[in-house]
Amino acid sequence: MLLRVLLFHSLLRYRSLISKPLNKTRACYCYFNHLSASTFMASSVDCSTLVLCGKSLAEKEAAKAIKSNNTLKLPDNGELSIVLQSELDGENVMRKSFNVDSFMNSLCTDTFGRLLVWSPRLASTHDVVSNNFCELPIGSVCLADVQTKGRGRSKNVWESPLGCLLFSFTLQMEDGRIVPLVQYVVSLAITEAVKEICKKNGLPYVDVKIKWPNDLYLNGLKVGGILCTSTYKSKKFNVSAGIGLNVNNEKPTTCLNTALRELSVEAYQFQREDVLAAFFNKFETFYRLFINQGFQTLEELYYKTWLHRCLSQILKLPH
Repeated sequence: MLLRVLLFHSLLRYRSLISKPLNKTRACYCYFNHLSASTFMASSVDCSTLVLCGKSLAEKEAAKAIKSNNTLKLPDNGELSIVLQSELDGENVMRKSFNVDSFMNSLCTDTFGRLLVWSPRLASTHDVVSNNFCELPIGSVCLADVQTKGRGRSKNVWESPLGCLLFSFTLQMEDGRIVPLVQYVVSLAITEAVKEICKKNGLPYVDVKIKWPNDLYLNGLKVGGILCTSTYKSKKFNVSAGIGLNVNNEKPTTCLNTALRELSVEAYQFQREDVLAAFFNKFETFYRLFINQGFQTLEELYYKTWLHRCLSQILKLPH
């Protein structure tokens, strides 16, 4: 019953996922304690630069082809520079912000996350992947350290400075009837990724919950959100999924590492690289189940993670 309710409301809302001018009263502000603003501004990577990174030789060759074709573009048609990760090794730029090697070493997927597009600052990672969908391999991810016009539901725009895990990735689907449900699979993969990191490191669970339809809550406060949009082309739905998650910030609400400190854990801190890799590892597994067996295979786990568990019990009652 809950599945039918979710699908019905998702279909009603799906066409409304577009942006509007920044609503500062709803913006999410995050601060990354390990990297100061002055360090970021001193970086030799320009804000209009996209750095292409691959896990294996196949993705690295794809990155070279993308750079050679020079077809990637920004939504505002601004100047854009494409750089390969290997061209930055001598500068050690990315290790000061996002450690790609750490992420790739923890990534265990066949499709998702294997080609990474990184930038120190973007208006919106979601706009990058959606505007360049056909130029990027399926499963590619775009990540930014700072995002100034991140897209949210209800036409909100989110400004996210240093501190958040900010990324968008691509997937392709054929059955339009289940496209609206993929946001729930994304949400579930995030919550389970956090739990997996806790389990792996012997930590008490940081219990991130899903507030329908696509918000993430921790201890009653919002810590993240998901946005999925799609276009239809050549009998397939090109889906862009965007995620923002507070990893290491203390204001204005809470974050993963604040929750750890409240649990008296001082020796470990969540890192964006670990969370991103754990997310894709979980998402690829969940996504295969979702495509091959339907969302019903994930419903029980979704119920347990849902912030509205009392409502889910009502909706499950037989008529």
